Amino acid sequence: MTAAHRTRPMGSNVTVTNLANGRSVQVRINDRGPSRRTGKIIDVSYGASREIGMGGTARVFLR
Repeated sequence: MTAAHRTRPMGSNVTVTNLANGRSVQVRINDRGPSRRTGKIIDVSYGASREIGMGGTARVFLR
């Protein structure tokens, strides 16, 4: 599963935890984004979002 982040190095692994339900998934950074105007810190793939129970946007913790 993959994700986009503005500053993390390409190819690094990040654990994303959904704060609403405590579920987490490990993703690999493979793209830049999201833009600063959106206020988002990470953009995860559809498969990753389904695994942690996200429906659109959610408050998450990155490790």
